[in-house]
Amino acid sequence: MRLLDTEVSRTHAAIERDGEKFVLKDRNSSNGTFVNGSPIKSRILKPGDQIQIGRTILQFLQGDPANSRRAADRVELLHQADGTDRSSIVGQMALTGGLPLKDVPAAISSNENARMQATMNLQMLYRISEEAVRPSSSMTQILQRMLDLAIETLGADRGCVLLRDAETETLHPIAVGFRGQENSSPEDVPTLGRPAKDSGEKATGRIPVSRSIVDYVVKNMQAVRTSDARHDSRFETGQSIVRAGIREAMCVPLQARHELMGVVYLDITSSAEEMILLGDQPRFSEEQLRVLAAIGRQAALAVENQRFQEAFVKSERLAAMGQTIATLSHHIKNILQGVRGGSYLIDLGLGKTDTELIRKGWGIVDKNQSKIYNLVMDMLTFSKERQPEMKLSQLNDVAQDVVELMQPQAGEVETKLLFHPASQLPTSTFDPEGIHRAILNVVSNAMDAVEHADDPRVVVQTGFDEPRDLLWVSVEDNGTGIAPENLSKMFLMFESTKGARGTGLGLAVSQKIIREHGGDITVESQIGKGSRFVLTWPRLEDETQMPGMRTLVDG
Repeated sequence: MRLLDTEVSRTHAAIERDGEKFVLKDRNSSNGTFVNGSPIKSRILKPGDQIQIGRTILQFLQGDPANSRRAADRVELLHQADGTDRSSIVGQMALTGGLPLKDVPAAISSNENARMQATMNLQMLYRISEEAVRPSSSMTQILQRMLDLAIETLGADRGCVLLRDAETETLHPIAVGFRGQENSSPEDVPTLGRPAKDSGEKATGRIPVSRSIVDYVVKNMQAVRTSDARHDSRFETGQSIVRAGIREAMCVPLQARHELMGVVYLDITSSAEEMILLGDQPRFSEEQLRVLAAIGRQAALAVENQRFQEAFVKSERLAAMGQTIATLSHHIKNILQGVRGGSYLIDLGLGKTDTELIRKGWGIVDKNQSKIYNLVMDMLTFSKERQPEMKLSQLNDVAQDVVELMQPQAGEVETKLLFHPASQLPTSTFDPEGIHRAILNVVSNAMDAVEHADDPRVVVQTGFDEPRDLLWVSVEDNGTGIAPENLSKMFLMFESTKGARGTGLGLAVSQKIIREHGGDITVESQIGKGSRFVLTWPRLEDETQMPGMRTLVDG
């Protein structure tokens, strides 16, 4: 596997199979090979292991169905009904992760205070874990909610989250919060090392984050708590922590599995009067520092997972784009070859003044022109979400138009194309152009399927299921049939069993159109006997009814 990484050696590492195990071996690389952050020379890999080669992170995954079967065989669920389960519940605890912290009652004794604080911390960690996995439109929202919880629980006056840029390794503020203020103004961005306007800078101003503390945490990878900035031996009196008017501060690293993602910073500011009244009594404790460190770890993992997900989605999009371009290029090339062949016959006929040759060449050009038109229309239909253009229409008219359109092609390949319309079909509201394309694609697919049949035949029928109030169109052929293993792939984009003749778009587009009408397509097929496709969707009386309001349910 080639890695586009300047820190990877030419032959960096190898994974070798040893029976049921896989062994990672370093090949004397310049920068070494790491598993879960530790350097290795040789290591048996386990599912979930993180492999670091240069600046590239790989994850080892190994499916083992045998383990799942063994686990199922070794676990037995007992039931009280048959007397095998004799257990009884002796204690319980409600998981009130969402309990507002202000609703926790005050304790009376110091022991009770300690227990209550531990309960509050546990509840807060529950909520932090929920935020880490909650679906969100951006990482900023996740970190903002985590920061607000930390400020609320730990009693800080203000705080911020600084994320580290992977390229420049500089820290940038991404979330800021103030005590008792859920939504901070966009102007309230942290400013590293800027002196405060006064020692009691209010929540409505910018946060002067201590560069001294942040630099110390990043350099030493340690959580820091300072309860007296003026006398803390780690910070000189001229540094920003003192000049910013900070009384107490805590800062912890956002350390993920393999790299530093940034820092979380909380502080308490006091005016001169407050410092005189409070003296040297600290408000932050070592227990609170440990809690903040746990929050930092959860936040770092959330950031890392978000970045992994973004990279994965980007990779999937590029792969899908590449597959789309390659497939379309292939089909367009085949169509252009047909156009060139027809053009050659036209040119030859013009030179010989041969009308028959010109007519034959134009027929080829016209056929390939229709192919590229259908290809473009299918791509447009599949690529965008749209609401069907609902009109009061007659299904028999739409289906008959499809059959008449396909009759010339059926005549060319000597195929019987039959139409059996329902005798009494109620008028309904649907998208006639969309239904036309859905039926056309299925009929075209059926025409290809009967190419090698002894007596090729395609039958199109319409009908109305009155008990379920459903319209339906069936397309039946006596072709080769569909193999069972291919039935589940019939409606996947770019999946085609027709080789160069098929685009793999027709059935996928038909299914999308019918589902936009609240219906679906079903397939019945037997090898050697043929296939039957049934397009079914709810009948609507007028255009004010939305297809999505009715769901097609079998039985």
